[in-house]
Amino acid sequence: MKLKVCLIQDAPVFFDKEKTLQKLHLLVKKHAKLGAELIVFPESFVPGYPRGFDFGAMIGSRTNEGRALYTEYYNKSISLESEDVKDLEALAKSQNVYLVIGVTERQESNGSLYCSMLYLSPKAGLLGVHRKIKPTGTERIIWAEDSGESLVTFKTKIGKLGGLICWENYMPLARLAMYQKGVEIYIAPTADSREEWTATMKHIALEGRCFVLGCNQYFTKSMYPKKHQHLVQKEPENMCPGGSVIVSPLGKILAGPLFNEAGAVTAEIDLEDIKHAKLDFDVVGHYSRQDIFQYNAVNQPEMKTE
Repeated sequence: MKLKVCLIQDAPVFFDKEKTLQKLHLLVKKHAKLGAELIVFPESFVPGYPRGFDFGAMIGSRTNEGRALYTEYYNKSISLESEDVKDLEALAKSQNVYLVIGVTERQESNGSLYCSMLYLSPKAGLLGVHRKIKPTGTERIIWAEDSGESLVTFKTKIGKLGGLICWENYMPLARLAMYQKGVEIYIAPTADSREEWTATMKHIALEGRCFVLGCNQYFTKSMYPKKHQHLVQKEPENMCPGGSVIVSPLGKILAGPLFNEAGAVTAEIDLEDIKHAKLDFDVVGHYSRQDIFQYNAVNQPEMKTE
């Protein structure tokens, strides 16, 4: 089975949920028209990854300015109970395209924010959500961590979809949770724009014998609203140069990495290549030693079928 996949390497209209969603709509319509069947957006594309912000927090104290900034971020984040999600479902349906979108998600029930991936189908709407199980470093100030129930995978008409966000991809057992479900298209939205990240994406493709879609934003300091510029004075202008890349199950780069500009990274992939790659290595099959190693992810759900 062959299909065209597309990674959007672009920037949100930072902290402006409405304008960012408008931009997202335009990008989806553009690339669906060009034949994309799966379109992926970067980590926290809506309402933006707050690179360089400290939210006024240090060990032992928090500032009123930082609390106000968190409140602004919270108010502009996505709730699954909102019309925003229905609008995204309608977009996927109208364009006949699968969408995986990085968002900051707010939960009305507990007042916390999560770094999330929304999986949307043109037929079934919102398939489910993966929430980052371990925010990195000072991300933990603004994002809560979720349980094993967030290690979701989906069997769809375009293949078995799953993935992890940013440095979750450095967690071997989290990756294994994806491999155990037979993930075929492994989706890795990120904020990591180092050249070394490309090596990580190639390693995961080789390890999991799956297609890997690493999607990042392109973001410069001048893209921040003027009222936030003072928070990032010491940051370089090119804050996130990108690096989005598509890798085959044998670790070969099919498209990208794209650096230092906004754009889209696209490739046609053939799921038959996954079977070819497993001739000599299958991490959860003939190359595993289940008589030696045992693995259990607490509360990990079974793969869901569209």
